[in-house]
Amino acid sequence: MARKKKDECPSVPAWVISFSDLMSLLLTFFILLYSMSVLDIKKLMKFLWYFQGEEPFVASKNVAVIPPISLLQKDIAKEIRDRIERILPMHAYQIEAIENYIVVRLFNDVVFEPDSAELTEKSKRALMGVANALEALDKAYSEILVNGHAYLVTKGVDPWQLSIKRAVAVAQFLIQNGVNPEKISVTGYGNTKPVYTWNHPLLKRRNDRVEIFIKLRDFREDLMKENKEVKNSQ
Repeated sequence: MARKKKDECPSVPAWVISFSDLMSLLLTFFILLYSMSVLDIKKLMKFLWYFQGEEPFVASKNVAVIPPISLLQKDIAKEIRDRIERILPMHAYQIEAIENYIVVRLFNDVVFEPDSAELTEKSKRALMGVANALEALDKAYSEILVNGHAYLVTKGVDPWQLSIKRAVAVAQFLIQNGVNPEKISVTGYGNTKPVYTWNHPLLKRRNDRVEIFIKLRDFREDLMKENKEVKNSQ
């Protein structure tokens, strides 16, 4: 009699192998995510500063995690915008984030009386909101630059003097309402620094402005300075 053919093990479907590989990769991925979520701040700073050619991080007992400047910019800009937009129409102001500055641009035909450095009542209420925000965030910025620009002036009015007077009026109002005077400086540019050069009435109007440049503190430099002091004291 012929021998019976031995029973063979049933073959595994091909999709099971692919599914097993996928599960293994997912498990590896989540383990990697978990390991990356637990960071040693000291080692991380040493690693980053090593490739930047700077002195290694000297840790103190209390280590603070500093928020990125971009997030800080977004928060402060939103806080100021929320206070201004309740009072002034949208065409009366602009708020921008440029490098480590926040720029609050106020257009003179809404902020000032014609050919004058006298603030309107609306602009005073708006600047009060800006002053309150800056007072509350005093440690977040290092300097405030108030720049005046005068374009829409009648004949016989000196744009240089008017731009300076308007910048001073804004700075004084901020100081009177709680902003640190040691952080404020004032400049008048007359009609020499337009934002727009096209010959259009609406664009010319937007050149007539006062700009408040809020320079954010570089917390990274502060942290380096603090750690150098700790290193020197050891």
